[in-house]
Amino acid sequence: MLHKIQTIWQDLMQNKSDPRVANYFLMSSPFPTIIICLTYVYLVKVLLPKFMENRKPFKIQKTLIVYNFAQALFSLCLWIEACQIAWFRHYSWRCQAVDYSRNEFAMRMVVGSYLYYLSKFSEFFDTFFFIMRKRNDQVSTLHVIHHGIMPFSVWWGVKFMPGGHSSFFAFLNTFIHTIMYTYYMLAAMGPKMQKYLWWKKYLTMFQMAQFVAIFVHAFQLFFHNPCNYPIVFAYWIGGHGVLFLILFMNFYKQAYMKKDKKIKAVDLNGNSENISIEGKKIK
Repeated sequence: MLHKIQTIWQDLMQNKSDPRVANYFLMSSPFPTIIICLTYVYLVKVLLPKFMENRKPFKIQKTLIVYNFAQALFSLCLWIEACQIAWFRHYSWRCQAVDYSRNEFAMRMVVGSYLYYLSKFSEFFDTFFFIMRKRNDQVSTLHVIHHGIMPFSVWWGVKFMPGGHSSFFAFLNTFIHTIMYTYYMLAAMGPKMQKYLWWKKYLTMFQMAQFVAIFVHAFQLFFHNPCNYPIVFAYWIGGHGVLFLILFMNFYKQAYMKKDKKIKAVDLNGNSENISIEGKKIK
């Protein structure tokens, strides 16, 4: 039984995967990526909070500005590349097979997919910076799940399907991340920028709309799949869209809907007395 499983696994990794990425760093097996993801979870849930427990928050404003600018710029470059070589050029929005040739556009899509995969590791620093600043309230379950599983999830797409229908996920996600990291960069500039950041609530709404578009785009293959795209990836990508939509909807309710109720309560009372809601006081 064990030998049979090993044979199937070797056939999957060696014969069913895309040979164009075989020699790329971290692409020979999913296990290094799994180890990195698990290490990330251990660091942000155990080791780093313990390290910062008796330390003052780090002052890293300039680092945050540079980091978020770099992330926004990199996401923008990936999105523009996806537009130029695929989604605004010759890709079908209904069903798009992977081009496994080595022509210019196909290889640019392979490289772009791989760079998108690597970017999921650089996003770990979002969490590291939260902890260094002692903003542990920002290290939510949503945050850790989202960052912790994305490299592993994207690995499979790059290994077997670097391009085609499932690349819609990265195409949309890089666009949203361009906006998101621009917001974070402005926020890192300090109180003088707060008056320009009224749209934080709408950023979360954009993110939720993104996941709706992702699972709708993926699940349409259940009804019409003229390019014979492997349906397992529709389950994989669409499932992620549904999972993240549920998590983000829960975050939205906690962060904005309850907050709105608190604000309305103060307005209706017409006074400045503290109102206790869920153990917290507001004015």
